[in-house]
Amino acid sequence: MLRSALRLTAGLAAFFLTTMSAQAAGAGAPHLDGAELGIYWAIPFAGILLSIAVFPLVADRFWHHHFGKVSAFWALAFIVPFTVFYGWQLALFEALHVFFLEYLPFIILLFSLFTVAGGVRLRGKLQGTPAVNTLMLLIGTVIASWMGTTGAAMLLIRPVIRANEWRTHRVHVIVFFIFLVANIGGSLTPLGDPPLFLGFLKGVDFFWPTIHMLKPMAFVSVILLVVFYILDSYYYRKEGDLPEQSHENEPDGLKIEGGVNILFLAGIVAAVLLSGIWKPGIGFDLFHVHIEIQNVARDVLLLVIAGLSWKFTSLQSRMANGFSWFPIIEVGKLFSAIFITIIPAIAILKSGTAGALEPVISAVSADGEPVNYMYFWATGFLSSFLDNAPTYLVFFNTAGGDAGHLMGPLANTLLAVSAGAVFMGANTYIGNAPNFMVRSIAEERGISMPSFFGYMLWSGAILVPCFVAVTFLFF
Repeated sequence: MLRSALRLTAGLAAFFLTTMSAQAAGAGAPHLDGAELGIYWAIPFAGILLSIAVFPLVADRFWHHHFGKVSAFWALAFIVPFTVFYGWQLALFEALHVFFLEYLPFIILLFSLFTVAGGVRLRGKLQGTPAVNTLMLLIGTVIASWMGTTGAAMLLIRPVIRANEWRTHRVHVIVFFIFLVANIGGSLTPLGDPPLFLGFLKGVDFFWPTIHMLKPMAFVSVILLVVFYILDSYYYRKEGDLPEQSHENEPDGLKIEGGVNILFLAGIVAAVLLSGIWKPGIGFDLFHVHIEIQNVARDVLLLVIAGLSWKFTSLQSRMANGFSWFPIIEVGKLFSAIFITIIPAIAILKSGTAGALEPVISAVSADGEPVNYMYFWATGFLSSFLDNAPTYLVFFNTAGGDAGHLMGPLANTLLAVSAGAVFMGANTYIGNAPNFMVRSIAEERGISMPSFFGYMLWSGAILVPCFVAVTFLFF
């Protein structure tokens, strides 16, 4: 699979480079006006979400074998009528735009992190006690801001699962892992979460989130860690006389196998950061879709790093780590449909007060002044179901789009947008990239995770009260 991916990328890169052009071929590109779209165009997006939510409950065997076909059905349910109504040029442009500028970078980053982090095996006599579990969640929350929520989640999810293999009550551990490591922990730097990285590219200072997001992030994290410790202690006492995990073959203390992958993880972070700050002004166009050379370089570097990780990590160690390709295949197929069907929803949102979501956009201001708590909840609610990065950008621009002004007089508005996008990505499995991946890895390791709606019951009962408290304290 890895060799095929590398060959495909090399072939695409060679083709793109032969079509590279200095002139702005993007001139005259087809344009999708979100103001012209009715909300019914989002039905296929709702369809793929409901499929993810319902099929595993009512037809689990069918879903396990045919989720790729279901994803393709919903993608076609949007793209075919869209082509009929708006023409093949606009349909092709939107499909290529979302594929090359959004989906491909997303899946390549996830693939590289999945491959590299899957080569790190933490050995030792880790026992999933409430104290150990809470400590691992704390460590993951702290490092997520500096290596990204996806990187931290992929690095720690297997050690967390392995430490709790002997327990019968494990679902809550993974749910809180998603809350903290895969979402809340990424609040403090642009490296932590994609929305903050977009803000950095728009001119927000690198350490602005570190200073301003620290208090709300610490507030929510402490509450979640305390609640988790209490809940885990309760379930731990219910384990009874179950045999504890065997450590016969484990060394005393902690030992890291595949430690070279830690360097590869640093390389992934560096490649992503480089693509954001290196702007050579070189690019090429493929049917009006402008592809910048720094993004191509980033994606090639990420695939090379994944290849090096595969080469320099023992296959036996990966197998002992419970590594398989199924989780990344599942995420790749499902999110291909999500990225396609989300096109009209994002276009409507970008059209602002002229679009079908005008009530949402209008609700964030009153008499020309921003309503910060509404910025928090509007950004957060939409980030729970749509991609939180473009949602952040929409409300960033709705608030004026001037980074200097937003960091100054409107600092609380920028905080509301940032916190909403990062925090509430934890509300659903699709709110942030690593959520679904963590769920897939956990299920593959025999943990029966909540359904789509079941997970929302967890987030509704635990996260929403925290966000209400954040609203009163900070906005």
